[in-house]
Amino acid sequence: MMAVTKRVGLVVWVYSLKQIRALRHYGTVMYVSKKMKYVYLYLDQDQVAETQAKLQKLRFVKSTQVSMRPELATEYGPDADTAMNRLKKAAQEEV
Repeated sequence: MMAVTKRVGLVVWVYSLKQIRALRHYGTVMYVSKKMKYVYLYLDQDQVAETQAKLQKLRFVKSTQVSMRPELATEYGPDADTAMNRLKKAAQEEV
């Protein structure tokens, strides 16, 4: 059985979009914004730190950011552990 590897997104802000082909060596290019000049890469979670360090050394890269999507809550509803539901529970306990 195949094991599922954890993947994470990496936003790479660039000066020019001419070097997008070079970024394919570091991960899977998922999206390119021509207007805002950034590239969204997908790569394995265990390779993020070393890939981010390599990308920072490239001349055409302004900065890099790791995607915050894994930390965001993706379950919604009355049973989900969201901040709003915790506040409601705390208010009910006080009464």
